[in-house]
Amino acid sequence: MGIPEDRKRIDTLDTEIVRLLNERAECARRIGDAKRVLNAPAYVPERERQVLDRVAAASPGPLERDAIVGIYREIMSACRALEKPLIVAYWGPPASNTYVAARKRFGSQAEFHAAGSIPDVFAAVQLEKAEYGVVPVENSNEGVIALTLDQFHRGDLRVCAEINVPIHHHLLSRADSLSAVQRVYTQFQATGQCRGWMAQHLSGIEIIETTTTAQGARFASEDPTAAAIANATAAEVYGLNVLAEHIEDNPRNYTRFWVLGRVPPGPSGQDKTSLIFSVPHQPGALVDALRTFADHGVTLTFIESRPTRQTPWEYYFFVDVLGHEAGGEDNPVPRALADLRARSTFVRVLGSYPEAE
Repeated sequence: MGIPEDRKRIDTLDTEIVRLLNERAECARRIGDAKRVLNAPAYVPERERQVLDRVAAASPGPLERDAIVGIYREIMSACRALEKPLIVAYWGPPASNTYVAARKRFGSQAEFHAAGSIPDVFAAVQLEKAEYGVVPVENSNEGVIALTLDQFHRGDLRVCAEINVPIHHHLLSRADSLSAVQRVYTQFQATGQCRGWMAQHLSGIEIIETTTTAQGARFASEDPTAAAIANATAAEVYGLNVLAEHIEDNPRNYTRFWVLGRVPPGPSGQDKTSLIFSVPHQPGALVDALRTFADHGVTLTFIESRPTRQTPWEYYFFVDVLGHEAGGEDNPVPRALADLRARSTFVRVLGSYPEAE
């Protein structure tokens, strides 16, 4: 077949795809009507994970998994908007990495509301000004986002999903060359992730710290002698030139984000459980608490301590384990949690949710 014939076939396929998309959308609309009667949430993380895994596995190629998942996220976003428009709060202005994470999870059809701080995201969801919130929790290079963990000392929000986003930093500016740059706006974590490149290329240039990388890009867009360290989305949003690409020291740099909500997800089959606990001040108390996971064959993937802020030198421990807190008799996580409660002074499950792809 030649180009004209292939294009004609594409036109036929496009017509059929549009028909099927609308048929799918009508199914979603009916589901939304039923959910409203039941007062059920429009966003069901475990169902989304199952759908994405299924359609990715069904593709014989040549489209790769990431392409199929990206296409279907937008399809699901559009269909979900027919059920109920979702309001999603996120930290930072448009083009922040948290905004990128929120778009990756909810697609373009959600209604995104920028919050000025991480506590503001928690408050927006807690006060029901948004159905969901997105906050950073951990960077693979720089470690945990302490401010996020500390918000769980109060309130009852649940972690509903997690998102892993590769972090690529670029030097952005209205200027055409690095020689014209007199100052650089950068967020402290971006600075930490680009130390080597900055030491080599920005020696003697004024460094100004900002709250988010997107805020730095906005400042740079207003000053032709300034640059900012930010992502590629910021270059598009603020009309900036990319003076240098991928200036991060570690190309395998990821940030993990949590989706905050009020309704706990059910099991998806590929889940993670996050929890917080404290132990008494006595020899071996922490070892005994952690041993419960090994005793039940539960894999521990994350542990971090944070001060209780109530008594000096007392700590909470944040833990992630593989598996869901709910399930049948063959699920070891509920048994491990029961033993942990017997050995701890405080235990709170922050959420069981689909593990990020």
